[in-house]
Amino acid sequence: MTTTTHVTDLYPTRGATEVVTPRQDPVVWGSPDTPGPVSAGDLQALDRDGFLAVDQLIGPDEVEVYRRELDRLVTDPGIRADERSIVEPKSQEIRSVFEVHKISEVFARLVRDERVVGRARQILGSDVYVHQSRINVKPGFGASGFYWHSDFETWHAEDGLPNMRTISVSIALTENYDTNGGLMIMPGSHKTFLGCAGATPKDNYKKSLQMQDAGTPSDEALTTMASEYGIKLFTGKAGSATWFDCNCMHGSGDNITPFPRSNVFIVFNSVENTAVEPFAAPIRRPEFIGARDFTPVR
Repeated sequence: MTTTTHVTDLYPTRGATEVVTPRQDPVVWGSPDTPGPVSAGDLQALDRDGFLAVDQLIGPDEVEVYRRELDRLVTDPGIRADERSIVEPKSQEIRSVFEVHKISEVFARLVRDERVVGRARQILGSDVYVHQSRINVKPGFGASGFYWHSDFETWHAEDGLPNMRTISVSIALTENYDTNGGLMIMPGSHKTFLGCAGATPKDNYKKSLQMQDAGTPSDEALTTMASEYGIKLFTGKAGSATWFDCNCMHGSGDNITPFPRSNVFIVFNSVENTAVEPFAAPIRRPEFIGARDFTPVR
């Protein structure tokens, strides 16, 4: 006999109207006394703001290694033909390559690096697995941005993550200027969940990975949130990193400068928060986008 475990939906979304729900989960799950690479002060700042910037997570020599690997992947015809590669709608150039830690041993080593996974374990208070990984390529002269959204809204609705026990890190492989389409976050927005209006189409991921549609907040909601929280733009040298909570409202603009913006993006989820069935989608997304392999990173 098959039994189904019922999981309470703490964060309703994709209904007839937008719904605002106060956060039901901690931001920092680990004990403040637990030793790790993140200081107590930085953990407090992460809890307050929803993000943590690290000026140099990896050094210049390491940056070159990862940038060469990124260049190799995006110019490989076999990678381009893989379903894990997402292309720009206009230029047809590669925009993202997903599951990069399984495609590339170079990026797999980065995921296992204690400077990276150690921070994730400390913040989430448990062993972690990779829910999603990808390289993002934002070449100059017209690469499109990502519209405002909460990652957790999508991961909850379409991947079935029950709780906000997930942390992302974006590691810059090129310099992030204030002009080349950098990451923007509304500080403090992670304390409020915005459930979006509108049902999830089948195979929504095929469209949303190029241009966000379902799961997009209304202009009115974004105006209210921006007025309350403000907007922080992240800049930094190659090798810098931004850690941010899964429920931060964030986005990025187009890159119309000559200066490319590329990064590697890793999403760590607690092994105590593994995915169930989607809360607001007819089917699961593919595993290269929302993992179903919950093996802890070692």
